[in-house]
Amino acid sequence: MIREDKFLISRRPYAVDLSSIRRSERDPDKTWAWYVVDAVWFRGRKAEPVACIGTLRTIIDDPAPADARDFLERYTDGRYGGDCHGRWDGESYWGNVPLEQQERHLAVLRPMLANYPNLPDGYDGWWRF
Repeated sequence: MIREDKFLISRRPYAVDLSSIRRSERDPDKTWAWYVVDAVWFRGRKAEPVACIGTLRTIIDDPAPADARDFLERYTDGRYGGDCHGRWDGESYWGNVPLEQQERHLAVLRPMLANYPNLPDGYDGWWRF
């Protein structure tokens, strides 16, 4: 992924929680593993954006990423995009998660959308493919 300071919705950028990198699964017989970071992003049109929360995940070959920046720099295949776990359009929430997780999502998504297109607190961005 490429880090840019300027937000352009047309480039489909992501903001990432750099402290959230984790290995999600690994086959002990393989030299690779799935790695995941938490992310938020805007989608839609400039006049009607929605705020999304979820994860970015990909397979990384050994050696394991040193940190989230290393993970993002080695993440080169963006054809599937982020895994969206929740979305806020200013009026309604979508997400197939437990109620307490919906509340955590909305605590991030509501101010994120209200402050569009600014970077949400606690996230680094903007990252794009």
